[in-house]
Amino acid sequence: MRSPIAWARAGMVAALLVAAGSAAYARSDARTMTCSEIQALLQRDGSAVLTTGANTFDRYVSGQSACTGTEVARARSVAASDGQCQVYRCENRIRGPRR
Repeated sequence: MRSPIAWARAGMVAALLVAAGSAAYARSDARTMTCSEIQALLQRDGSAVLTTGANTFDRYVSGQSACTGTEVARARSVAASDGQCQVYRCENRIRGPRR
């Protein structure tokens, strides 16, 4: 049986791991990036969740290889700091965007 101190330490370690994991999923704001920066991010990571408005975000990809077998990469445009930027979003071949 674990002591109360061991349980407290385990809880602190778990909390730190959750906090560290959350930081890795921070969204980039497309509106504050240039189109070149957005394109470089997608090429480097393959996909990224981008903030596109005050309360809107979506997952954008570098191309078809980032989509599943039932999806297709469709061109979309997002607002960047230097104008509109063409990106791709994986959508279901039949029904439209993945939700």
